[in-house]
Amino acid sequence: MVTAAPPLPRAVSVRHLGPNWYACVMGTAIVATAGAGLPVPRPLCAAVWALSALLLATLLAARALHWAHHRDQARAHLLDPATAPFYGCLAMALLAVGGGALTVGRDWIGVEAAVALDAVLFTAGTVVGLAAAVAVPYLMAVRHRVEARQATPVWLLPLVAPMVSAALGPSLVPYLPAGQARETLLQACLAMFGLSLLATLLMLPLVFARLVTSGPLPLALTPTLFLVLGPLGQSTTAAGTFADHAPGVVPAPYSQGFAVLAVLYGVPVMGFALLWLGLATAHVVRARREGMRFAMTWWAFTFPVGTCVTGAESLARHTGLTVYDGLAAALYAVLVTAWLTATACTARGLLTGALLAAPRRPMPPAGSGAASSTAPVVTGALPPPGPRPARPAPRPETARTRSGAGR
Repeated sequence: MVTAAPPLPRAVSVRHLGPNWYACVMGTAIVATAGAGLPVPRPLCAAVWALSALLLATLLAARALHWAHHRDQARAHLLDPATAPFYGCLAMALLAVGGGALTVGRDWIGVEAAVALDAVLFTAGTVVGLAAAVAVPYLMAVRHRVEARQATPVWLLPLVAPMVSAALGPSLVPYLPAGQARETLLQACLAMFGLSLLATLLMLPLVFARLVTSGPLPLALTPTLFLVLGPLGQSTTAAGTFADHAPGVVPAPYSQGFAVLAVLYGVPVMGFALLWLGLATAHVVRARREGMRFAMTWWAFTFPVGTCVTGAESLARHTGLTVYDGLAAALYAVLVTAWLTATACTARGLLTGALLAAPRRPMPPAGSGAASSTAPVVTGALPPPGPRPARPAPRPETARTRSGAGR
């Protein structure tokens, strides 16, 4: 007697695997590339890059299973304002692994293979990033029906992806034919720099206004405050890579102008990044005291901090100031600590099954427009030790305030 084959266990296990998981790849790859500019052993950096490449291949296969077997859930992710922005992580994961191949992976796979791999991943990541930068804000406007109080730094993710392309693309310039091809790529990266920067300047005030007027973010979302460091550190890194590769590619005086931009733009932006780092750290300490447990949002402590490391390394090269070397080393220590913590907690959550379990709050139907701003992010959070105390209800309106007395 022939019985029906049981469903694929892998297909079942990936039902709640969202695009936010690509943050693991980004956070791992940046440990390798940021360490390359510091006195970190090259073989160790290459090994971490190889791990990020393995993670990327695994996640791409798992997400393919997700789309093949759980298309309803995949559509719900696209139509959820808290999950759709994470499609920017797919682009940045491709770009981060590609850039790492040319930076440290070349030690293991050779220069030719590294250039080929970087070219493929850079092209794919740039296309996906530009598509996400247009599609996600469009969906937020016409399908998601978001409110100002729902604004979180997660909204920045699809807008930062082109900045990652801008920072990593110039590394491919020397491998193109001299002349038009090299200058076109460098100018395209500069255009993506402006695209991402101006879009971030439009979105960031919404995030800051929500934080000031509506109070702290929910505990599980508090680590996402570190995402603001991404466009700051990455744009500083991009300005430095423009200056590194412009001589001989663009005519004077523009090539010298890139060197000026690297310093006059990078120094004040890095100053603001340090200000935001202090603010975000204070919020995280507060949330931790109130019972914040591990969730996949903890990976926000890795890649954004890593971009500040590479930004500080760029400023050290172009200013010659040792203070930026010290800043890069200090931030790299924070990055490695955050990466080790997030990796250990993620491995524990996978072994227990908590990170791939169904969300604690049900996903709304696709296209309903009633998605919660926290449900998908809470998905994959390790269970808290107990219920959180309810916030006190606001004081009822009195007759005195209704009548306007006392004005």
